[in-house]
Formats: sequence, C-alpha cells, structure tokens
Amino acid sequence: MAGKFELFVDAEAQYRFRLTTPDGCELAVSGAYRDKAAAVAAIEAVRECAGMGLINDLCPAGSSVPAQAEAPAAVVPAAGPAACEPRRFPVDGFRKHAAARRTVATPHLSGVA
Repeated sequence: MAGKFELFVDAEAQYRFRLTTPDGCELAVSGAYRDKAAAVAAIEAVRECAGMGLINDLCPAGSSVPAQAEAPAAVVPAAGPAACEPRRFPVDGFRKHAAARRTVATPHLSGVA
C-alpha cells in the first residue's frame, strides 16, 4: 500500500505537505510554500522523482552507526562529500513505471480517484 501526502497550513500561514505511511507514521515534511498551487506542484515533483530516485551513499566505506543507549546530545553536521566515497545504486523497473505515471495528466489531492 502506498503512502499518503497531507497538505496543510502551518503556524506561519504557509502551505506545507507531509508524507505519511499507511499506518500514519510521518516520513517527511516539506518546506514552506506561499500558495497552495506551489505546494501541489511540489507534491507532483516528489511523485515524479521519488520512484526513480537512486541511493547516493556519501558515507565512508565500512562506516556504521554505533548503537546508542541513551538519547543523542547535539546533532553535529556530517562531513561533506569530499570525505566520502559516493556510490549510486540503480533500482530496476522504476523508470518504466514513472513513464506510465506521467501519462496521467489529472492531479488529485485526496488519493480517491
């Protein structure tokens, strides 16, 4: 089952959207948009690109995240791409499915056809 995009107005009266899992877990929240049309266009762009997205691994080879017994203190920005070895992992089949999705020209917000 697919996730769901929720369009909403934040505390600063800006439009945003969030991507949630079918069970309601929040996966991502967008930046702020001045109008609803711009937010809807951004959702369409995410739909278009996310299925074709490659994983770009910017972490050093052999690195792993150690298990944490307690909550982390402060978040420290990670080293830039110069310290990492970029690797890309293609995912077969997504490009042809994205092309099929592009043929649908009518955007909808509710998920109900």
